[in-house]
Amino acid sequence: MSAATQSQRGEVLVGISAWTEPTLVKAGTFYPKKTMTAEERLRFYASEFRVAEVDSTYYAPPTVRNAELWIERTPKDFVFDVKAFSLLTGHPTRVDRLPKDLKEELPEELAAKRNVYRDKVPPGWADEVWERFREALFPLHSAGKLGSVLFQFPQWFFPGRGSKEYIVECAERLPDYQLAIEFRHNSWLSEKNAERTLGFLEEHRLAYVCVDMPQGFDSSLPPVAAVTNPALAVVRFHGRDPDAWASTSGGAAERFKYDYSKAELEEWTPKVEELAAQARETHVVMNNCYNDYAVRSARQLASLLDLEE
Repeated sequence: MSAATQSQRGEVLVGISAWTEPTLVKAGTFYPKKTMTAEERLRFYASEFRVAEVDSTYYAPPTVRNAELWIERTPKDFVFDVKAFSLLTGHPTRVDRLPKDLKEELPEELAAKRNVYRDKVPPGWADEVWERFREALFPLHSAGKLGSVLFQFPQWFFPGRGSKEYIVECAERLPDYQLAIEFRHNSWLSEKNAERTLGFLEEHRLAYVCVDMPQGFDSSLPPVAAVTNPALAVVRFHGRDPDAWASTSGGAAERFKYDYSKAELEEWTPKVEELAAQARETHVVMNNCYNDYAVRSARQLASLLDLEE
């Protein structure tokens, strides 16, 4: 790539999701030692990449202390994309993952369940969850290390007035943060809805999350490259194995178990360049988080994009 072309594009950051994924640690091919502390592991990861996606915040609410530690353990120019807590995106949320005091404040009939849902909890209780989530991420934001808050909506989140109103509510709940929106139902980008969906996100300055994922499912979105916020573009790679995607027997690492070939990553090189030509910053996150697949994919794509990670 010529220097002129390089200067014309926005910054591109490539990284992975789940830098603490057990199968990655066990592989022994990325981290220097399998027995590293959490601090050592993050410091090493941040010496190799400049962006990381935090997936643990989807399963349990983040804390201010976590954010402070992430700041301390990473270089000044390192950023985090943080997944929104499952309750806030409409996914089932494990009651036993909630902070003790929040669990105790739930109505008895909900506290006794395995999972709770956003539309079933009392409004005041949900307000508290929102506020704690916002407060927990504020140190990252203040330090310039919060890239985006990723709202990955479930497969049953369909296009419609109610859904769009809730997306706007999410943005209003987190007014200081950059939100990235990922859909998991193909109707959002159907021939009928694609223009309206992207236009809606652009109107509200919300980043559309471009995806590479298995095709042929209701949850499949096409590999469209689109910028709906000039500040940020986001691409997430979920693998292309339809059997793994459809399976419900394993964990996240099994579902996203896919080793991208160089040719498959090359398909995205011009698309990422296109995004970078329109957005100030582009985050490319490898979510094929089994073994060291994501790390190798990230390194290879960074090389194809002529990045100095």
